[in-house]
Amino acid sequence: MSHAFYISLSYGLTGLIVIAMIGWVMLDGRARSRELKELEASGIRRRASAKPKTGETA
Repeated sequence: MSHAFYISLSYGLTGLIVIAMIGWVMLDGRARSRELKELEASGIRRRASAKPKTGETA
């Protein structure tokens, strides 16, 4: 076996791992967005979206 085999194998494996991680992040982002929409639809709001009343600090 040559060095080219190990190099190409490592690049291929790295590429697969990167693609898998990108896919995982995209799917997880969709899941979190769906959860936020469900929470907001049920009446639960994010704290950052609440505006402080006059005289209160954030």
